[in-house]
Amino acid sequence: MKAAFTAKEYRQLLELVHLGMWTVTGYQGEDTAAAKRYYALDQKLLELATEAGCADLVEKHTDGSLQPAPKLSEDERLREIQSEFQNDVFWHELVTRLADRELAGDHVKRAMDTPGIEPPPSRDDQLKKIEDRYWAEFEKHDLANIVLLRGGRG
Repeated sequence: MKAAFTAKEYRQLLELVHLGMWTVTGYQGEDTAAAKRYYALDQKLLELATEAGCADLVEKHTDGSLQPAPKLSEDERLREIQSEFQNDVFWHELVTRLADRELAGDHVKRAMDTPGIEPPPSRDDQLKKIEDRYWAEFEKHDLANIVLLRGGRG
């Protein structure tokens, strides 16, 4: 397969590869199965950067591996994308986990209060309703109303 890229297109491709590798290695490092799966392709694309007119975006480390140069890895646009991604992940995880915790508590309470009576609404409907309440709260107040009970249950 042959593909022709302008220098601008190749820069964008390197940006995507960098963001992808950052996502794969971000918290767990480069020794994971996922990181190893993509390493050779990452190196191949970084190796072609000079030929594509993007040599300034890549640097060689002492071990011979190629890495994004600071011009790429510290690019403000990419940092903004990473920051927005981390922020979105945080809020989605927080809402999902709080809703799951609340639903589990509601099920225990319902089972204790009314054993064998009236089946609860579907789990998906209940979760959606709880998640919507959390989203409304966080959109209005951010983290201002969050209270952490250390060693306790909320």
